[in-house]
Amino acid sequence: QVQLVESGGGSVQAGGSLRLSCAASGLTFSSYCMGWVRQVQGKERERVAFIDSDGITEYSDFVKGRFTISKDNAKNILYLQMGSLKPVDAAMYVCEANNSCSSRPVWWGQETQVTVSS
Repeated sequence: QVQLVESGGGSVQAGGSLRLSCAASGLTFSSYCMGWVRQVQGKERERVAFIDSDGITEYSDFVKGRFTISKDNAKNILYLQMGSLKPVDAAMYVCEANNSCSSRPVWWGQETQVTVSS
């Protein structure tokens, strides 16, 4: 059974930092393109950052230079280090496992809430 469990969300003031984690089990973690997406109620889900099986990363323009995605294949954990947070970054963050970074997710987690106050 595949599980993706996010943690690390919370409340932070604008300019602050948070690190999200996604613990994966039941899948060959290293072979997937892992990523983070976010959603605000009433808006479409946004791609945030992805890292493929070779460690190549891609970021959406709105997080470039502020967020860093990484993974630990030995521990099956995906991370998202978020810095210089802005109120617009407040959302539910979800980690995904994709066969490729351009494909639809195969599995996804429950989500973790990030709140940013101004």
